Amino acid sequence: MNIRKANIDDVEGVAHVHVNSWRSTYKGLISDTFLSNLTLEGRKKNWLWTFNNLNQDEEIFVAMDQQGIIGFSNSGKNRNHEYDHDGELYAIYLLKEYQGKGIGRRLVQAAVDSLKVKGYKSMMLWVLENNPSLGFYLKIGGTVIGKKDITIGGDTLIELAVAWGNLDDIV
Repeated sequence: MNIRKANIDDVEGVAHVHVNSWRSTYKGLISDTFLSNLTLEGRKKNWLWTFNNLNQDEEIFVAMDQQGIIGFSNSGKNRNHEYDHDGELYAIYLLKEYQGKGIGRRLVQAAVDSLKVKGYKSMMLWVLENNPSLGFYLKIGGTVIGKKDITIGGDTLIELAVAWGNLDDIV
C-alpha cells in the first residue's frame, strides 16, 4: 500500500472511491434516493473541476494498492472563516474493506504534513454528526468545536466541526 500526491490522471479512481464510500458510509444517514443517484460520471466531473481549480495550498493524496486507488484525502486553507483554524481537511474517504487498517491515519498524516510544510499550524474538518468516522477523528486527537445544519438530498442533517489546535497534536 502506497500513499502519494494525486494528479489529474487519478480522477476516475478518486471518483470511484468517493461514490462507493458515500454509499457505504452514509447508508441510513442520507436518503437512499440521493445515494443511488450518485454516479461515477458526476463525481468524475466534480473531481476534474477540483483538480483544475484547486483552493489555496490544496493538495490531494491517494492511497493505492495493487487494484488501484482505495482512498484519498484532500486539504488546504480553511474555507470557513467562522473558526480560527488555518487549515482544513476537506475530505477523506476510504473504501469500506480497507477501513480499520491504519490507511485513514496515513491519509490524514499526508494532509497534515502538506499543511505543515506550507506553514499551517492548526486544522479542522466537517463531519456528519452520525458518521461512524467521527470516532476516528476524536481518537486521533480532534475536538468537536461547533455544529451547523446542512441539507443533503432534501434532508436536514447536523454537521460537526472537529478541530486540532496544533497539527503536532494529531496522533
